[in-house]
Amino acid sequence: MKDYTDIIIAPVITEKSSVQAEANVYTFKVAKDANKIEIKKAIEEAFGVHVVKINTLNTKAKNKRVGRYTGKTKTYKKAYITLADGEKIEL
Repeated sequence: MKDYTDIIIAPVITEKSSVQAEANVYTFKVAKDANKIEIKKAIEEAFGVHVVKINTLNTKAKNKRVGRYTGKTKTYKKAYITLADGEKIEL
């Protein structure tokens, strides 16, 4: 069995995620091979909260340029975690 530190990589902190956090929806970068059940167990174990719903998506690589050099950003899996009413995660 995987430890929750293998599944949850980092919180995603953006303007959109801070607005969603006020509505009890938190965003995390998770392992590519993790499924929703594993993500739910990891979040509940790590933060001691009750997860109501999980939406996941795989991000696409975007083209970026620095001067004359071109490249792509990394892809990762993102999970939107909806918590039960009255619960919070301090990031």
